[in-house]
Amino acid sequence: MWVDTDTAEGPELVLQGKTADAATRSACGQDSPPADDETVIRIPVRMVDQIRKACDAAEAAGTQL
Repeated sequence: MWVDTDTAEGPELVLQGKTADAATRSACGQDSPPADDETVIRIPVRMVDQIRKACDAAEAAGTQL
């Protein structure tokens, strides 16, 4: 996971994870169908601290742009 600050829309979190299985993708699609350029991934709970840090970094970068 990292923060990409070189996007026209402002900072974005870039996540890498395992592709969700078909059943999970289907269940997610019922609540929020992914757009053509989206997918459903799984992020292990052990990544929560890194996600928080990346969110903080993205938020801080957004105020500087």
